[in-house]
Amino acid sequence: MAAVEPQPSRVTSGKPPIRFDRNEFAGAFGDIGTDLPLIVGMILVAGLDAASVLILFGAMQVLTALWYRMPIPVQPLKAVAALVIAQKLSADVVYGAGLAIGLVMLVLTVTGGLDLLARLIPKLVIRGIQFGLGLQLSTLALREFVPAEGVAGFWLAGAGFVLAIMFLGNRKYPAALFVIGLGVLYALVAKAPVAGALDGLGLRLPEVRTIGWAEVWTGFVLLALPQIPLSLGNSVLATKQLVADYFPERPISLRKIGFTYSVMNLINPFFGGVPTCHGSGGLAGHYAFGARTGGSVVIYGAMYLVLGLFLSGGFASVIQVFPKPILGVILAFEGLALMVLVRDQAAPDVPRYALPIALMVGLMAVGLPYGYVIGMAVGAVLAASARRFEMGGVFSR
Repeated sequence: MAAVEPQPSRVTSGKPPIRFDRNEFAGAFGDIGTDLPLIVGMILVAGLDAASVLILFGAMQVLTALWYRMPIPVQPLKAVAALVIAQKLSADVVYGAGLAIGLVMLVLTVTGGLDLLARLIPKLVIRGIQFGLGLQLSTLALREFVPAEGVAGFWLAGAGFVLAIMFLGNRKYPAALFVIGLGVLYALVAKAPVAGALDGLGLRLPEVRTIGWAEVWTGFVLLALPQIPLSLGNSVLATKQLVADYFPERPISLRKIGFTYSVMNLINPFFGGVPTCHGSGGLAGHYAFGARTGGSVVIYGAMYLVLGLFLSGGFASVIQVFPKPILGVILAFEGLALMVLVRDQAAPDVPRYALPIALMVGLMAVGLPYGYVIGMAVGAVLAASARRFEMGGVFSR
């Protein structure tokens, strides 16, 4: 959770193992508060095929876990999901946007564009992007999810927060197990329509789709352009930084992240999947709740695969089982885990201008239209200017 300090992995050589212990199981739910509402919203608003969305989302989780062998999960693209839900865009536009984003990221990867951006965007700007995203997620949790069930929801969320804080960082008794258990208990007591999920029981497979260039262009203009800056900052650069924070002995390259990011989005649209990415928020969430290997992501992906393959016909009933206030607790801690990372910009060996610029980048990302691209650009320029002044002794400590 937010106060969990990055601890180096014990794996120093060879192929890292994938574990399936209670900590991996607890960590598996560290990103559900972000993913599930966005997936559900896109399915309902855009009329997406639930089986296809769930199966592809789960499959990409499992493949990513096996590839990286770290708790690097797959997430729906946040800007895309928000725009689809707000503007009630069609499924064809969603699939076209996914393919457009995959093509753009592939070009940036193979041409070295990602490495160029990494040289231009300093760590303090990445910390600002993470702070802004964390603030956005925590605010969303408190504004939309915690109050979702009225007074009972506030009590439920309060109990969830108490449990999370009581078992903060406890590897023997992971907090998420108690928080998730509380949500399941509440659902059973409240007699949520669990039985309704059985109405759609049966094997379903993803739908094969064709995508025209008109849909790709429309998706690029409406969805890809707002999404790409956020992806560059949070899904690629910030994820690389967070892996360095949590697993310093196992660095991964920008090209590797960009490659898997692009491949997912070159496959998903043709089988009815939503646009996806790797996100630092997801990694922070899994890690915060105990995950240290890809096992948590395999478990998480398996949940979506089972839902999609066998229960997608009754998905509307399934999603009502788990209470939104508990999702809000998980989402809030994911946001806090990201926000607290900015504190390393206040370290004695870091220039004094770093923290103010990082915080400003985060606030711009949250508060302005296209805030992530504006924040990255302004932050990079200010950091470069401050560095020049530092060389002249203006910012010397």
